[in-house]
Amino acid sequence: MMAPHATNGLDPERLRLKEQAQGLRNWQLWGPYLSDRQWGTVREDYSADGEAWNHVTYEQACSRAYRWGEDGLAGFCDATQRLCLALALWNGEDPILKERLFGLSGPEGSHGEDVKELYWHLDAVPSHAYLRMLYKYPQRRFPYEELRAANRGRARAEGEFELIDTGILAEDRYFDVFVEYAKADEADILMRVTVHNRGPDPAPLHVVPQLWFANHWSWREGHPKPAMSAEALDSVSAEHRMLGEYTFHVEPDTELLFCENESNPYAFGMPPEAGVYKDGLHDRIVGGWKDAVRPKGPGTKVGAWHVRTLEPGEKWTVRVRLMRGHPILPPFTGFDALVDLRRAEADRFYAELQKDIEDEDARLVQRQAFAGMIWNKQFYKFDVYRWLRGDPTMPPPPPERQHGRNSDWRHLSAEDIISMPDKWEYPWFAAWDLAFHCVPLALIDPAFAKQQLLLLTSEDYMHPNGQIPAYEWHFGDVNPPVHAWAAWRVFEIEREMVGGRGDRVFLERIFHKLMLNFAWWVNRKDAQGRNVFQGGFLGLDNIGVFDRSRPLPTGGYLDQADGTAWMAMFALKLMRIALELALEDDVFQDIASKFFEHFLYIAQALNNIGERGIGLWSESDKFFHDVLNLPDGTMHELKLRSMVGLIPLFAVETIEPDMLRRLPRFARRLDLFLSRRTDLADLVSRWDEPGVGERRLLSLLRGHRMKRLLVRMLDPAEFLSDYGIRSMSRVHADAPYVFETEHERISVGYEPGESQTYMFGGNSNWRGPVWFPMNYLIVEALERFHGYYGNDFLVECPTGSGCLMPLRDVADEVSVRLTRLFLRNEQGARPIHGREHRLQADPHFSSYIWFHEYFHGDTGVGLGASHQTGWTGLVANLLHKQGGRRS
Repeated sequence: MMAPHATNGLDPERLRLKEQAQGLRNWQLWGPYLSDRQWGTVREDYSADGEAWNHVTYEQACSRAYRWGEDGLAGFCDATQRLCLALALWNGEDPILKERLFGLSGPEGSHGEDVKELYWHLDAVPSHAYLRMLYKYPQRRFPYEELRAANRGRARAEGEFELIDTGILAEDRYFDVFVEYAKADEADILMRVTVHNRGPDPAPLHVVPQLWFANHWSWREGHPKPAMSAEALDSVSAEHRMLGEYTFHVEPDTELLFCENESNPYAFGMPPEAGVYKDGLHDRIVGGWKDAVRPKGPGTKVGAWHVRTLEPGEKWTVRVRLMRGHPILPPFTGFDALVDLRRAEADRFYAELQKDIEDEDARLVQRQAFAGMIWNKQFYKFDVYRWLRGDPTMPPPPPERQHGRNSDWRHLSAEDIISMPDKWEYPWFAAWDLAFHCVPLALIDPAFAKQQLLLLTSEDYMHPNGQIPAYEWHFGDVNPPVHAWAAWRVFEIEREMVGGRGDRVFLERIFHKLMLNFAWWVNRKDAQGRNVFQGGFLGLDNIGVFDRSRPLPTGGYLDQADGTAWMAMFALKLMRIALELALEDDVFQDIASKFFEHFLYIAQALNNIGERGIGLWSESDKFFHDVLNLPDGTMHELKLRSMVGLIPLFAVETIEPDMLRRLPRFARRLDLFLSRRTDLADLVSRWDEPGVGERRLLSLLRGHRMKRLLVRMLDPAEFLSDYGIRSMSRVHADAPYVFETEHERISVGYEPGESQTYMFGGNSNWRGPVWFPMNYLIVEALERFHGYYGNDFLVECPTGSGCLMPLRDVADEVSVRLTRLFLRNEQGARPIHGREHRLQADPHFSSYIWFHEYFHGDTGVGLGASHQTGWTGLVANLLHKQGGRRS
């Protein structure tokens, strides 16, 4: 693990982060906060039917001003997204100017929404003083309709048809477009675009860095409108009442094109009106219409138009600079030297972080994982109350909206930088995704990680009833309650990195909010008050027999093994946080006791629901299952072996004997409670049996049950794949689970790849693939169990191998299998890239990593969202830990 940093001798990036944390400088004033896709989002949807994908489409996006945010290619903006900088390209063949990434809308593909471009986030530091990404732009006409038609016509059993499958890259007829950002100061941004012609022939390219103001003036009468205009042939003055004056510098012989970031009425079937509109750059460059732009301004959008024909193998560099105020020296003096310096500083920052990781390929994977985490930050603005009411200058929203999507979340008002799962496929926060994001972020920017966790529990986000919003398609959906776990892990990671007592102010702030959320769960999701929880789909989409987010076709309700186990884990983490706070504030001893006791009540219910002799543990199957409660009062185990049955592993905590000595009131309360309720202690707890170092264990699993569960989890014929733990047992490939109702026969089989069902739109699958966040929690749980049982407690891994291991070695084995997804194997191939030869062997592809949403349960091929570095970024923590162990 990382050694504590000295306060002096910090490298430049860590010094910037220290200045940021202390409020001395605002290095994060500018960052990669522009969305990759604003069209097709709920917040831009003002339709009556709520079909957001149809209200603003990809084709409309170039002509229609957005209400709530902006998008762009390789974008950068200030933290309030008032002023935006991004790239546009044209190869002379496309029907549109390439200003944003293309992808299929949810209804267009066989597996839901899907970005259809080739791009990678290659480097970034948390201050945003240096960032680098790559976009591969075909030299032929972009195959928009081919991608749509091919995916629309594909059966669900077929994989996605991708850009690389169209043959458009044949003969290497594409440009590599590297985009770098470097900061000379907090508000002094250098953008360097380096283009390589990889093809065999000369090829033309238009490179158009563009700057624009977000449109805040069209929605209210009298709102001040910012302006930009040419100050000279090679500079633009951009003035905003809140931001002040910025200057946009371009190199000599660059043509400036001005227009307005306003909707073109003609694009929506309305009579044309005189003026220049958002699509002015497109009309001028692609359409050749000179009147679509103003050469000197004024306007609210400007493009710096560069044109060149590149010879085969030729490299071309385009430079622009955006800065607050005016330069003292000529703006391009020392430009390349400064960009190169910031890149060298990024090297130094990661060299320190990765000093224990010996393998060069592992360092490359981890660094790109961190880059993806940073590039996926996004400015997110959404005022639900105003969205429901509409804007004074616009037609009123249809009346259906007042009782439709998110109408009960009128308090939610967001205007923040948020870590997104993926800025194209999921350009909106997701509550449980965000909790996982914060764990890798804590390794490089713990201040930002803590701020993110506090954000979703703040008054602007958390519902007055205590619910944390899930995601904008339905804020009222329920995600697993993992925020207490994430808060504790971020606290631990930062404390280990910097030493000292840790940020207890953060811990206490979030603890109080999490108690409100815990109360919401207890009051809203425990239908019969039995400490058994029914959370709905809980982020696991199609994992169950039924769509768990809807009324059951049988009537009745489900007692959920995962919902109940998540709550047991929630109670234990709140107890652990309370114990930490109690070391300095005696009041928290009583609160810790409360969560200790609540955990035991949940654990008892898991084993004997309502004292009716039926639990969620199946003694015959040696596994946890959901239990179906029918209207006639009967209860039925649903003996489907899925990740749902492994989640009880996560509810585990150990308490050190020193903690009990330092907190005598807590210890006395525990002894009194357990002496009175021996049924609870005997059932689930090893409280009276000290482990290694006299530690005490709280868990939903005693040793025997845990071993039986691990027999299944570590069996290659069931859950253990070469690349981690599958989300469903492979036994269901040959023996699907079948449930029959009065009207239908439901069969659930093992599906290791893309989803074969339309449940939840079919754009993710929990019936067999490997999912990183769940695997990460399995690794941590095994390590915690090892802390109690020690090296003498052995299990067979893999099952049937005859190889016995202590639990820490089992955790390491799972961890290695997960990182194996990304690292080159003995043949030099990365499992995530499958049989795609170009991705595996082409030197212009093979070192670039995608961090997919999930992975094929048998082959490890990346599936789902291709850039969901969010929770898949947890690979950075696994590599960090593996390096620390080897050192």
